[in-house]
Amino acid sequence: MSVACNILSEPDQVILSHGIDASAGGVSAYVIKISNATFYLEKEGGGLSSMLDSEGVDWIGFNDTKGSGWKGEYRGFPNAIHKQDGNYFHAMNSGTDNSSAYVSIETGQHVQIMFTSGNGKWQGQWDFYPDRCDFTMTKISQDYHYWVQYEGVPGGEMDDGDFWYASVDDKAHPIKESFIGDLPAPEWFAFGDNKTSRMIYLLHHQDDNYPDNYVSRPYMTVLGFGRSDKNKYLNTTETFSIGFVESSDYQEVEQAIKKIIE
Repeated sequence: MSVACNILSEPDQVILSHGIDASAGGVSAYVIKISNATFYLEKEGGGLSSMLDSEGVDWIGFNDTKGSGWKGEYRGFPNAIHKQDGNYFHAMNSGTDNSSAYVSIETGQHVQIMFTSGNGKWQGQWDFYPDRCDFTMTKISQDYHYWVQYEGVPGGEMDDGDFWYASVDDKAHPIKESFIGDLPAPEWFAFGDNKTSRMIYLLHHQDDNYPDNYVSRPYMTVLGFGRSDKNKYLNTTETFSIGFVESSDYQEVEQAIKKIIE
């Protein structure tokens, strides 16, 4: 279970505290509570290690056990830089390189945390609002590319009751069904579990012509914006949102996501 210090329960507020994520091996984390989620942003790796819904269920499920693979060490968000001039913006595992961080904004409506890679060539900006979290890659190492991924567990565990929606159509797709291609604008994906009415969504604010592939793995999702197989395509400043929608109705999910970029 993730452990935080001094988290208050206030609606429609963004509350920053500092604690540890016990589920991720006891790493130090920024703990950010919003209206319907609690994020654990690991301080050294610069990625989310846990994302808890209002019932305390973790939809990421990272752990740092070496060799755990899809069962733990690969999970997280945005998992953006992998063997591309370093390994950054991933919760700290045996392959992650260190980053440094500082809090640049802290109000009741907005918390901003800046991360810089250990080699100084990458920078990621985290913005937390009452309804969501945004990640923006603000500095890209010259001549390199990245992707942005959600590797996690809808509803706390991957099983046959999980499903996904996306901007490609208005149908519910089984969790084991892949999507290979470029998502139509606005580019978004959402994952659900038949045991709950909420869904986790991922939104790319900018449209592009790059692949946004989804494949299921044993024990976890692999959704990559700007990813095809192991190829990375993104090389400009891009923003991505992650959050929960308290509905599993396609139209309501779509409407909530579109409001973010209106």
